[in-house]
Amino acid sequence: MKSITVQPATSLKGELAVPGDKSISHRSIMLGAIANGITTVRGFLRGEDNMSTMHAFRAMGVNIEDDGETISIHGRGLHGLQEPGDVLDCGNSGTTIRLITGLLSGQSFFSVVTGDQYLRKRPMKRVVEPLTRMGARILGRNQGSLAPLAINGGGLAGIEYSTPVSSAQIKSSIMLAGLYAEGETTVHEPSLSRDHSERMFSQFGASLALSEDGVTVRGGFELNAQEISVPGDISSAAFFIVAALITPDSEILIRNVGVNPTRTGVIDILKAMGGDIELLDQRQLSGEPVADILVRTSRLKGIKISGSVVPRAIDEFPAVCVAAACAEGVTSVRDAKELRVKETDRITAMAGNLRTLGVTVIETEDGMDITGVERLSGGNVESFGDHRIAMSLSVAALVAAGDITIRDIDCVATSFPNFFQLLEKVAGK
Repeated sequence: MKSITVQPATSLKGELAVPGDKSISHRSIMLGAIANGITTVRGFLRGEDNMSTMHAFRAMGVNIEDDGETISIHGRGLHGLQEPGDVLDCGNSGTTIRLITGLLSGQSFFSVVTGDQYLRKRPMKRVVEPLTRMGARILGRNQGSLAPLAINGGGLAGIEYSTPVSSAQIKSSIMLAGLYAEGETTVHEPSLSRDHSERMFSQFGASLALSEDGVTVRGGFELNAQEISVPGDISSAAFFIVAALITPDSEILIRNVGVNPTRTGVIDILKAMGGDIELLDQRQLSGEPVADILVRTSRLKGIKISGSVVPRAIDEFPAVCVAAACAEGVTSVRDAKELRVKETDRITAMAGNLRTLGVTVIETEDGMDITGVERLSGGNVESFGDHRIAMSLSVAALVAAGDITIRDIDCVATSFPNFFQLLEKVAGK
């Protein structure tokens, strides 16, 4: 279990490009594998989470080539996957295990999915329940609420389902099962979660209809291979956006970042806090909006964060918490109970770490109140095996009064293998 000590920085300068979008990379493998023809993917994120998805589909007979620049997926068609000879290990990836459970529910073979010690603690009932209603037979620990899950697929029928929380993983899992179901499968959400699945389903030729609160998929339609270019991940860019906002005399340009409106809640939040953030050269890339993001040092102020912006920024809240710790006044976060069932309980984990750094934090059931300080303290903090917490605390160290040591940083490789190298680059170290 590795640790790293990050020193304060005097300023951040320069240009950088963050790795490809994790969500889009996952989906490109999954849909490419069940499409007809060869799908090519450029900009694919080769983080551990996405490699777990790639390994799982290779285990089901899909030929996936990687020349270092382009991923080539030799699709086997809607019904061409093979029964895996062993348990499918999803590593630390919640996206992999939840989406693949939906897809496996439509297969006419037996499969078992599991993950690492952290993933095996994450709730699976949220996808098992609707998939069971569609006709899948799924067994798992704790009455099917925890992995490993054993799946007997096939014979699915479309349903109309309202998700209890806004979650792209739940929605996408049901949508993937819907490709194999008889009739139509409709998913409604309290507020719309990220729509990468909808965009990519349409690109691959699925029969899809969008509504104000959800999506309908019609089963039985074959998919066709595509050429996909993956933009930079805004969740990865968020760490550098916050870093530039809170570090004195800073200006950085982040190239080619996906700015899908279902993902830009973090930019809306940080702008509302007073952040100087500009989207330059806005354009389209493989059906996704993309821009270059220019960020300058700003004097941030505390705000109230709740409602529909929360699911649009759910993965970026650890970074937002660091911004709040450096802002003037109190930042109140509500409607974010989903943070308690991520890689770790991100509310408790961030609250405890920020207190270690001298910040007053009051937890609530669905959020927290963070009172900003003029200067964070140095100290030793813990990632709890959560990549986003590890990177957020590294950003906090840039403006601390002393060094900050972050324990258990191996997890960063799940989404951002070169994070620390880029941080050193813009900090001039």
